[in-house]
Amino acid sequence: MILVVNKILLSGRFKGISLWPFVILENKELKADKLFINHERIHLRQQLELLLVFFYIWYGIEFLVRFIDCRDWMLAYRNISFEREAYRRENDLAYLKKRPFWAFLKFL
Repeated sequence: MILVVNKILLSGRFKGISLWPFVILENKELKADKLFINHERIHLRQQLELLLVFFYIWYGIEFLVRFIDCRDWMLAYRNISFEREAYRRENDLAYLKKRPFWAFLKFL
């Protein structure tokens, strides 16, 4: 389910976020952006695979490890395995139909 909630996301740094079962967008125009929505749906699948709570734990720990390594907030975020998978596969609109289970592990 896609929700539009203005001004809730981090000061415009992010256009959207996936919190299963929702994709939360900062503006309604993003609903038409198929690549962006595909990126967020990849995150929904990742969350389901890790039974939600383990996704958020893994995401947080991996972010901290990457941040300690590079000391750059945005670089750490972009190098989280979940984000790497979603960014690299967002252009493939058929990706979720053929995506193997725990595919994010290939992006560690």
